[in-house]
Amino acid sequence: MSLTPPPRTPSSVTPPSVSPPSLTQPSLTTPSATTTGLAPPGVAAPALVPLTRPARLRPGARVAVVSPSGPVPEDRLTAGLDILRGWDLDPVVMPHVLDRHPRFGYLAGADEARARDLQTAWCDPEVSAVLCARGGYGAQRMTDLLDWAAMRAAGPKVFVGYSDVTALHEAFAVRMGLSTLHGPMTAALSFIENAQTQDSLRATLFEPDTVRTLGLGTARTLVPGRAAGVTFGGCVSLLAAELGTPHARPTGRGGLLLIEDIGEEGYRVDRILTQLLRSGLLGGVTGIALGSWEDCTPGEEVRAVLLDRLGGLGVPVAGEFGFGHCSTAQTMPLGVPAVLDAGAGTLTLDVPALV
Repeated sequence: MSLTPPPRTPSSVTPPSVSPPSLTQPSLTTPSATTTGLAPPGVAAPALVPLTRPARLRPGARVAVVSPSGPVPEDRLTAGLDILRGWDLDPVVMPHVLDRHPRFGYLAGADEARARDLQTAWCDPEVSAVLCARGGYGAQRMTDLLDWAAMRAAGPKVFVGYSDVTALHEAFAVRMGLSTLHGPMTAALSFIENAQTQDSLRATLFEPDTVRTLGLGTARTLVPGRAAGVTFGGCVSLLAAELGTPHARPTGRGGLLLIEDIGEEGYRVDRILTQLLRSGLLGGVTGIALGSWEDCTPGEEVRAVLLDRLGGLGVPVAGEFGFGHCSTAQTMPLGVPAVLDAGAGTLTLDVPALV
């Protein structure tokens, strides 16, 4: 196939031969209870259920790298690809990963191009996993350009990313019923420079049975207790931004909420959490695990806000789990049944993240 790139030259990858469905006229239909899992008006939304888990990776697996959000520094991408090759993976850089939008420098190229890369990679039967290169902003602009029916027909695959990619995690859950991995991105410094971050992702991809209990031993108890539920969440500001969109969940009932963020001041964290509370999304969550709040200032105020806004839910809450925008960005499976022990500071999966 023409999918294999020349070694160590990410900018010269030949576009794959797969012909994706048209992205200029997306086939996405008006969301309904059938396509989104949302309950009809006046009917209580069902509790979250475990999602379909994709297969674990094997040595030699082909993985596609996409950039659905912001522009990617080429040197970091090259370093990340070297790590993946060191794991005996065959990384393929999609054609528009290194693009920059001609007008909006915060985007990695045009919306249609970023969507085409993701859809082409997903629909290629030779690709076992799709890894995001970085976050930033832009995933929401291209999510509705994807042909979700075609991607659903292509079957489950591993999908990895965090930050702005939270919008896609939610879309994969709602549109495809697919479990995904909230984990480090290929061109992120935390992935390139931190061995613990690399080990967490590698073990999850290849040996998921060995990482059933998650946590770095640094977690702090905010509200004690144990709770069982299905994991969901991501970057909390993106969860709030998703409200009212076709891919928004109507409820988190029965879910274990995993949230983190970066660069938010205390009052903005307050506003985000208050919005999620008022929307009803947090009604019925069984427990909450908090990740990194990197550069959220002032730190003590943010911690106080988290306890103030979440403590009243009456569910176990534990912080400092070490996932998200931090150097030790642990991989956290989404859509998987698990048990949170806030006192012990652990999240234990009922089943491996991948089958």
